[in-house]
Amino acid sequence: MNSELEKIDLIRSRLGVGYKEAKEALDAAGGDVVQALIRLEEERKNITEKLQDRGQEFLEHLKDFFHRSQETKIKVKQGERTVMELPASLGALGLVGTLASSQLAVLGALGAVTAMAKNYTLEIERPGRGEQQNEGQGEQYVEPAGPT
Repeated sequence: MNSELEKIDLIRSRLGVGYKEAKEALDAAGGDVVQALIRLEEERKNITEKLQDRGQEFLEHLKDFFHRSQETKIKVKQGERTVMELPASLGALGLVGTLASSQLAVLGALGAVTAMAKNYTLEIERPGRGEQQNEGQGEQYVEPAGPT
C-alpha cells in the first residue's frame, strides 16, 4: 500500500469520512495511516462528548422549566369566583395546539369573545420567591378578559 490514494481510501472505508477529511488527517499524521485513524477517532469522540454534555444541560433546563410551569397556575375567574384553574404548562400546550390547528384557533377565538362578554378575568399565580412574601402566597397578575 504505497499510494497516497490507497491510504486515503482505507481511512475513508474505516471511518466513513470524505476525501478531504481523510487527506487532512493523513497529512497531519505524516502519512501514517494508523495515526490518522487515531486522530480522526479522537476528534469524533470529543464532538460526541460535547453533544452529550449539551444534551444533558438542555434536558436539565427543560426539566426545570416544566417544574416551574407546574407550580404556576392560570385561573379563570368571574368576579371572585374561580371558574377554572389549571397549570401553566397545560395552558402553554393549549396555545401550541391553537397555533397548530385552525379549528382550535377558531374555538379559542370564540372562547375569548365569550369571556369578554361575560367579564371573565385571567389570573396567573406564581409561587413566592425569596423572603419578600409569606410562604403559601404567590405573585399574582390579573388581566381582564374583556374591555375595562
